Amino acid sequence: MRRYVLKRIILILITALIILSLTFILIKLLPPGKPAGTDDQRLAFYLKQVGLGYMIDFDIEMPQYGTPLEILKDGAGRLHYFYVRPVMEQYFVWIKNIVTKWDWGTSTIVAVNQSCMLIIAERLPVTISINLIVSAIAVPIGFGLGIWAALKKNKLTDHIISTIIVLFVSIPSFIVIVFLLVLFAYKGKFVPTQWPSMQATPKEKALGYIIPVVSLSAGTICAYARWVRAELTEVMASEFLLLARTKGLTRTQSIVRHALRNSLVPIFPMLIGEIIGALSGSMVLEQLYGIPGIGTLYIKALGDLKSNIDFNLLMVDMALVTMIGLAAGLLVDLSYGFIDPRIRMGAKK
Repeated sequence: MRRYVLKRIILILITALIILSLTFILIKLLPPGKPAGTDDQRLAFYLKQVGLGYMIDFDIEMPQYGTPLEILKDGAGRLHYFYVRPVMEQYFVWIKNIVTKWDWGTSTIVAVNQSCMLIIAERLPVTISINLIVSAIAVPIGFGLGIWAALKKNKLTDHIISTIIVLFVSIPSFIVIVFLLVLFAYKGKFVPTQWPSMQATPKEKALGYIIPVVSLSAGTICAYARWVRAELTEVMASEFLLLARTKGLTRTQSIVRHALRNSLVPIFPMLIGEIIGALSGSMVLEQLYGIPGIGTLYIKALGDLKSNIDFNLLMVDMALVTMIGLAAGLLVDLSYGFIDPRIRMGAKK
């Protein structure tokens, strides 16, 4: 098992390196954009990029390096001609800075000259807090509805739950968000119309969670209920459960001791993947409700996909989402062995 985990971790690192390398090269092939801010702020940013090795600074024009990205004058009256290094040179500098300094660069558009890692660190807690609340609500309710529907298979209760599941699964998430905003925020005025600011009262901050939590929970609950009902129904119709009943176990005992545990083998890994994957943020929800999370940050870093892409911030965001996805895959594989001791990854035959 240890050998298998070590191999998977190495494979994850290699996969992440390939994904991020391709992303970096493809993004850098786009026309370079100029940072926002005053001349002094841009000059400070360019000088830092020169120090990191991404750009070259000359006091005269150097036609052999192409067209200068920008020409600025410092306080001493000296002209600075800033040229962007070739993409592959930037790539190896980028890898070196991450490995040796853990420096992912600074923002050029969203927050000029601020560390991209600090920007991500400020946004990540909001996304995590919302999704943890959603998971805490959706898991028990979704599992409960799924178990209830399986126990009442082909009865009125099962039909009602299944209809609700199909209804919410079919409706796009942004429709649910807009409906909740119109009904409870703009018309009912029960909750804020936008994510509360840092200066808001504790009550306003608490009310601000209602729209995102309810909108994310609706689809998640239905997904969990559908998985549990499908798996539990299949297990309850299996021969080994019938054998357990013939040996004297009651219906409740056979379901709790055998059916539920066996149905969790395919469900639990999906549950882990769903929870961890949600940490990358909901771009639609965060954009509509103004939540300062990872999803909104990704949209801002993309800009208009022309000249104002925040390259460094976009790469950090991509790295976070990539690692979350790869880590979810590893945890999903490992969870099989914990649910069913008969399953051991990498075990000898």
